[in-house]
Amino acid sequence: MEYVLSQLKNLTSIDSPTGFTKKAAEYVANELKAMGYEPKTTLKGGVLCCIGGEGHPVILSAHLDTLGAMVAEIKGNGRLRVLPLGGLQPNNAETENCTIYTRFGNKKYSGTMQMNDPSVHVNREYGEQKRKFDSMEIVIDEKTSSKDETAALGIEVGDIVCFDPRTVITESGFIKSRFLDDKLSVAMLLDVARLAKLGGLNRKVYLYITVYEEVGHGCSASIPADAEDIISVDMGCVGGGLGCDEHKVSICAKDSHGPYNYDLTTELIGVAKAKNLDYAIDIYPYYGSDADAALDAGNELRHGLIGAGVYASHGYERSHIDGVRNTVELIKGYIME
Repeated sequence: MEYVLSQLKNLTSIDSPTGFTKKAAEYVANELKAMGYEPKTTLKGGVLCCIGGEGHPVILSAHLDTLGAMVAEIKGNGRLRVLPLGGLQPNNAETENCTIYTRFGNKKYSGTMQMNDPSVHVNREYGEQKRKFDSMEIVIDEKTSSKDETAALGIEVGDIVCFDPRTVITESGFIKSRFLDDKLSVAMLLDVARLAKLGGLNRKVYLYITVYEEVGHGCSASIPADAEDIISVDMGCVGGGLGCDEHKVSICAKDSHGPYNYDLTTELIGVAKAKNLDYAIDIYPYYGSDADAALDAGNELRHGLIGAGVYASHGYERSHIDGVRNTVELIKGYIME
């Protein structure tokens, strides 16, 4: 767990919303190189790496891209109207600190996402206002009160806005952070790569760390020609009507795209039962994965989806080391035992 949590902290410290993932991908590639692997960077910016084994190749995928925002307008008051990258919810971004990265000049500025006119001592309608991007703005931590002054800072439409992850690990083992979806899974797959160096793989294994999952096409390209199976290692949903919680590994039977491969899902459940893991089988009503994207792109693969239970998805998320341990053990049981 120490290795996984250390990698998680490193990963969440690197801003990487969809479309702005280069530094995070370079970090992952360098970690794999340090283990003795030969990862390849795809044209889309993902990281693909064979970690060994022979026969019946399987892809384990996770994604580095996170939610974020993009500058859509420099307002007359010098503040920024933004639009989301991925499924960022405006109510989950209210009062959050952020960083604005300029496209040119290698500059970055801190700021805060606020409602328009957010002082309750002035605006009596504050509590009733709808939380939507058109009624919110990024307040930049610079002396600016006009469009021209903000433009003079080098900020332009199309610049990336990254929200602070606020990663916290409690003494009781809870993991709280933005972007556990899906940097927690990337940290787990780095641990799987580390363990694979000790030997024992029962089949050929690829790791595929993608960078466009949050907008739906992470695994739509660069699938190895010999791959037979793909398992997305992504967040397990926690919520009403579901069996999963933060302590379990979730095995998804169906999401918004349809059922996952029946036989592969049954194999995963069988491993969880044999290893006496704490797991749940769930259906995710509003979910799509990299495994879905791979099939949507026309790849002929068996596909599955697993992940550590994550509470409050797309917000300030929470998991637990128990869920991480159960997920890693399920992966090990499937590809190593």
